[in-house]
Amino acid sequence: MPFDNQIDIPQSFMLMHVAPGHTRPNASHEVILDRYERCEDMACMLTEHARTIAFKENFAAQEVLMRCHRGLMADVSNFNEKESAWIVHRLAELLEWAPPAIGDVGAGM
Repeated sequence: MPFDNQIDIPQSFMLMHVAPGHTRPNASHEVILDRYERCEDMACMLTEHARTIAFKENFAAQEVLMRCHRGLMADVSNFNEKESAWIVHRLAELLEWAPPAIGDVGAGM
């Protein structure tokens, strides 16, 4: 079956789907692509919210990012722990803020 999608999934996201000691993802490309698109969309949606909270509440960038992470973790039916950490690291990247010390995805971004 031909695959027409041109989206390049970052290595940091792909690694979340590779079990320790393995080299191949534990989910299909379609599943990983769907999860990636959801996570990327959430990171993009959170950018304006994070800027607003930082400005209105006068919170440091790290505090804003940690609050976003706690919010994502409040309902794990939407994003799992690794995805939530990835979203926050991506959010930090989009905002050009230093990433918080959560999860192990920061090194791959």
